[in-house]
Amino acid sequence: MSSLSPQRGKLPVARPRSRIEELAVWWREVDKFLLGLIVALAGIGIAAVAVASPATAADLSTASERLDPLHFLYLHLRWLVVGFAAMIFVSMQSKRDVRRGALLAAAGFTGLLLLVPIAGYEVNGAQRWIRLGMGVQPAEFLKPAFAVALAWVLSWRLKDPGIPVVGLAVAYFGLIAALLMMQPDFGSTVLFGGVLGVLILVSGVPFQRFAMFGGAALGALALVLLLYENGRNRILAFFSGGTEFDQVDLAARTLRAGGWLGTGPFMGERKMALPEAHTDYIFSVIGEEFGLVTCGIVILVYLALVIRILSRVADEEDLFAVLASTGLVALVGGQAFINILVNLQLFPSKGMTLPLISYGGSSTIALFLALGMLLALTRRNPYLSREGPLWADRGDDA
Repeated sequence: MSSLSPQRGKLPVARPRSRIEELAVWWREVDKFLLGLIVALAGIGIAAVAVASPATAADLSTASERLDPLHFLYLHLRWLVVGFAAMIFVSMQSKRDVRRGALLAAAGFTGLLLLVPIAGYEVNGAQRWIRLGMGVQPAEFLKPAFAVALAWVLSWRLKDPGIPVVGLAVAYFGLIAALLMMQPDFGSTVLFGGVLGVLILVSGVPFQRFAMFGGAALGALALVLLLYENGRNRILAFFSGGTEFDQVDLAARTLRAGGWLGTGPFMGERKMALPEAHTDYIFSVIGEEFGLVTCGIVILVYLALVIRILSRVADEEDLFAVLASTGLVALVGGQAFINILVNLQLFPSKGMTLPLISYGGSSTIALFLALGMLLALTRRNPYLSREGPLWADRGDDA
């Protein structure tokens, strides 16, 4: 036999894909509508930070140092470039690699969260940051990793219904909640708890057990409010109507000042008296500068993003992918609607940014990583048909 003859019984080795081929496969499989919604929100964010930047720049300027009116826009564009590149990179990974990366991130950022009370530093009265060459807020990066890690744990019920997956998930959340309240960060604690609740409900836990979990959560919330004075004061102020010209009141006045169509870009005046105009209350700046109609459009885009993801995983065969996608969209959508409700005076002040629209460093990159995971988990080969959620008929215990 000639030495050039192929050896019998061996399959041909597939040649490695080039970078262009990988991009072509990614573009064929990625949800382009979802990607378009993300780009639209980022575009709205650029315009919103541009008109909000002068207010914050003026507020932080001193007699010796005057910040450029567009200072925060320039910084925001840098973070957007980094975040968008990270999102594309993560979205090109397989589900297995997304899971592995998220688990490593969950372990790493939980460790950093443990170090915050020891080596962290304080900003605006809360010790949430740690310096790793640059300021990093571990809780922001932990959010998407937490959602995926919990999805992985809760998906174990298919392998062995006897594993106490809910107990493990609640114990992990309890650790995170304790570390967050040491900072303190009540808003993020509520958001983590909301993600946990959504995942437990979607994982198929019997309603009686879910109701018990809900009751325990309400009891823990009441206990925290008794011990956490700032959170208690915010909630009491919310139910009592607050005081004239406090932050939430100023935000509502700013939101209404532009009417239906707004004053026009850079023409708003009330935003100049609004604290955190470029972050927590940027939705109100949008209302003043671009009008209530634009605010309605922003809400519709967020709703479209949530609905698109949920409809995309409705026939998913992998329980982990369903839970991870649901947890991530609960994280992004929950943060968006809490921020909007605060600006509308329908929710107590939480100090939470508007995803993809507010200025941010750690928060912007972390959100892009979460969206990259969602794009990876919802990728579909258009030439393959799906049989539906096979996991739905397997076991009821968790």
